[in-house]
Amino acid sequence: MCKKCGCNTCETKSTALILNESKAPRAILSEGLKHHIDTNKPLTEHLYRAGSRAYFDLFAEARSLYSRGILNFTHEDDVALLTETNLGHFGMFEGKKVPLDFPIELNEEMDLEDELANMEFGMDYDQLGPGEKEWVRDEMDNMNYESIGEKIINILEAKKKKAKKKDNRPIGKPMRDTSGGKAYKVYVKDPKTKKVKTVRFGSGGLRAKINDSKARAAFAARHKCSSKKDRTKAGYWSCRLPRYAKLLGLKSSFSGFW
Repeated sequence: MCKKCGCNTCETKSTALILNESKAPRAILSEGLKHHIDTNKPLTEHLYRAGSRAYFDLFAEARSLYSRGILNFTHEDDVALLTETNLGHFGMFEGKKVPLDFPIELNEEMDLEDELANMEFGMDYDQLGPGEKEWVRDEMDNMNYESIGEKIINILEAKKKKAKKKDNRPIGKPMRDTSGGKAYKVYVKDPKTKKVKTVRFGSGGLRAKINDSKARAAFAARHKCSSKKDRTKAGYWSCRLPRYAKLLGLKSSFSGFW
């Protein structure tokens, strides 16, 4: 409809959403669609913020009504969005609910489960207990897309703050572990995740035999020390414990395997 004279004959190109009231009353429309009709705005000038839950819901509603002939769209871009994309629909990707055809890119290294776990509990997802993991899963399932942008921003800001804090943990230097369970611990950088992790090892039961060549040989053979190459595993450090005797307060001059 022409805004100037109100007729339907002017050459002014309409961008309106037109309701077919012979098929359904206006009352079935959401407030968002009513707003678009009343203000003569196409969906490309969306009422809601891109990425919000309301944004996706409005597309889903518009597509449903358009497919049933209840709503007509005179704007070519609107028709293309409704017929050539899946905006408003969601799919599962690697166990996560994601919006389809929505141009939002996350850093490939950003694992939202890990990030949410770190933000809430200060540790990675796989380090959480059953209750904490359930909280993260619920948070992912119920994630309100109206706030996903804010969440990502918060995560990025948290990453920046974390990066600014100097990590003084000594990498690759075993030390006594006072947390219980194991005698020693060492901080190592996982080459896969690029994150620093704590590896705990050693019961302390064989400390007196570090200088016993037979005990060392038996330990090395029993644990196949020559094949232990992964620095992120306890076995690697247990096999090399004599090398770090001075750091651990142990008396030994031997620097090989047990």
